[in-house]
Amino acid sequence: MRGKVLPNGGDWILVDDENVWHMDVRLLLETDDGARIYVQYQGVLVINEKIRAALAGGGATEYDDAYFMTQPRFETGDARYRWLNRVAAVGEGRLEPGLVEYRIFELING
Repeated sequence: MRGKVLPNGGDWILVDDENVWHMDVRLLLETDDGARIYVQYQGVLVINEKIRAALAGGGATEYDDAYFMTQPRFETGDARYRWLNRVAAVGEGRLEPGLVEYRIFELING
């Protein structure tokens, strides 16, 4: 699934005394085929040298460069994506110049 984030979302970050980011993100995603999906996720990003360098210079990181994990939840009324309403998921993130990219995994029974 690919899409773009529509305006008017929110992205809050609480930074603790160990320089760990605790994220609370709420956004509306419009898929490439026109569906709208509300996405809310909490996450944790442990800031290390690779993350600092990417943030300072606008560079990129790879998925295994830092502990960067999320727990997304989806809501949609679009029949094509209604299955997302019952998905439990986890994800891992990485930085790209000007954006964050996530790989999301659906949790399934054994």
